[in-house]
Amino acid sequence: MAERAMELPDIRHHDTFPKLVAYNAAHWGDEVAMREKEFGIWNEYTWRDYDTAVRRFALGMHALGLERGETVCIIGGNRPEWVHCEVGAHAIGAMSLGMYQDSLNDEVAYLINYAEAPLVMCEDEEQVDKALEITEQCPCVRHIVYHDPRGMRKYDDPRLISQDELFERAEALERERPGLYKEMLAAGRGEDVAMLITTSGTTSKPKLSMMQAGPFLDHCLAYLRADPKFPDDNYVSVLPLPWIMEQVYAVAQSLLSRITVNFVEATETMMADLREIGPNFVLLAPRVWETIAADVKARMMEASPFKRRMYDAGMRLGMEAVERGEHSRLAHWILFRALKDRLGFTYLRSAATGGAALGPDTFKFFLAMGVPLRQLYGQTELAGAYTIHRGDDIDYDTVGVPFDNADVRIDNADENGVGEIVARNSGMFLGYYKNEKATAEDIEDGWMYTGDAGYFKKSNGHLVVIDRVKDLATTSRGDRYSPMFIENKLKFSPFIAEAVILGHERPYLAAMICIRYGIMAKWAEQRGVAFTNYTNLSAQPEVYDLIRSEVEQVNATLPEWQRIRKFLLLYKELDPDDGELTRTRKVRRGVIQEKYSDIIEAVYGGDDQVHVDTVITFQDGTTSRIRTDLRLVDLAPDDGVPSAAGENRAAGAA
Repeated sequence: MAERAMELPDIRHHDTFPKLVAYNAAHWGDEVAMREKEFGIWNEYTWRDYDTAVRRFALGMHALGLERGETVCIIGGNRPEWVHCEVGAHAIGAMSLGMYQDSLNDEVAYLINYAEAPLVMCEDEEQVDKALEITEQCPCVRHIVYHDPRGMRKYDDPRLISQDELFERAEALERERPGLYKEMLAAGRGEDVAMLITTSGTTSKPKLSMMQAGPFLDHCLAYLRADPKFPDDNYVSVLPLPWIMEQVYAVAQSLLSRITVNFVEATETMMADLREIGPNFVLLAPRVWETIAADVKARMMEASPFKRRMYDAGMRLGMEAVERGEHSRLAHWILFRALKDRLGFTYLRSAATGGAALGPDTFKFFLAMGVPLRQLYGQTELAGAYTIHRGDDIDYDTVGVPFDNADVRIDNADENGVGEIVARNSGMFLGYYKNEKATAEDIEDGWMYTGDAGYFKKSNGHLVVIDRVKDLATTSRGDRYSPMFIENKLKFSPFIAEAVILGHERPYLAAMICIRYGIMAKWAEQRGVAFTNYTNLSAQPEVYDLIRSEVEQVNATLPEWQRIRKFLLLYKELDPDDGELTRTRKVRRGVIQEKYSDIIEAVYGGDDQVHVDTVITFQDGTTSRIRTDLRLVDLAPDDGVPSAAGENRAAGAA
């Protein structure tokens, strides 16, 4: 490992993304840097191809009149062109701003105007439509560049330009001024702001974190020292490129360690494509790990009795071994060896989850399988993750220990050591773009006040993250609890997609639950339960009975004062388009409290059902009126709720 680590470039001399691309192209030009699957075929891009594409984007944008300090917005799926455009923008001294592919028009308009972006790079017709529909709201946009020409012949707008035409302008400029690109590269500095990264925006519209190239790369080197990666490693890029952690993995770490980044053909083919590649490491969001675990359990429902018995035996042996800090060889041979191969996890040396907390039950599920899963913790403002589990030092209740370039402390701790997590590292953001007030609120003396509650575990020094400080709640009986901790335990069920725990300043805890429609529909079909759509399925008595048993299983693992007293099944899925979740699938609790206030009041009002009459809007703009009655299930109708008041318990994770 030490010998391979010496191949890492010196970022004192190669302190920007485009400089590193040029360095890799000069030294390992024929080495594969990226693959993209298209029409069932994996197409390869060498470092020389990467450098050529970046140069073309840079010169093309320069030919269009873009200047140093301006912003290039990029919207589309994970593709090589996304990264090429981003690094090309850095080469001319511009800043890149990635926007989530599923962002709605008003979100796109807000970010474009916030950044005053003169150029928007769109993947295809769908994203071009968004850019054109917000024309009057975004007078700053001078150019809209598109990659995929399919369906574009019908458009007639002077700002539209194809990627091919952009490259033609680049080639013409290069013939005219052959040394221009090298001059632009040399002018770039590590202290330049390279990226504007959107924050999660759990309480309001996202802010833009200004990330400098040099500090960001330095932080990624610290990450690689904590979790090494090498040139013959494969990574599959499936998380959105606008997210800070995908920038760390698919862009910066790729430039530093020369791993091969693989882009899947479509979201629907992700698992099949991942299996074809057999990656050495993966980064998946908690919701993806939860979905994989749920899918495995759902498939076992359809298996033969013999296979189900083998699965149950293997899982029991695996889980028992995890509790002892071991791996079961017998479980590996009877179950997990084939299961890991089926999922594409056979060659994993490192697997990570970050962006939100992963429930300990889901964590143990993959550890039992032999997946080397590690929990990460960090913030956009601190260049993504800065803690991780090291080697075999895995503790599924924690997020590991800090990188060697990071300092973490706990402020305002109570007698249990629980307080606000405060941190700093070498990759820290420069501040919020055009928002000095917000910067001053979050940063003090070079430390970032994260707003998360946590503590250091005395037994191993690991950091434990409980919840957002503002989300830690207390019942009217004085019992403290973490909604997120209980929600994650519920989501370990293959039938529960989302859950929102209620109970702050109320006499007991309750839950609003969203079923996992695909799996629940399959379960209902197998049992002859008739249904028409999500709303209808979630109202079926058999579904309520099943979810009741799942909730009761979770309750059995919780202290009495943290158990769920009532629950209902929501008539729709929580959706980022409705503002209920962030684009990284974090619950916006303020929105939930306001939007479903009548339902919440009914939960605690003594009724046994809630009448709903509302209109929902679909992504294509169509609407549908929903009129239904939500059943309230009381799990303890005849007895009071025990209280832990006076014991001053920290949240469930403590």
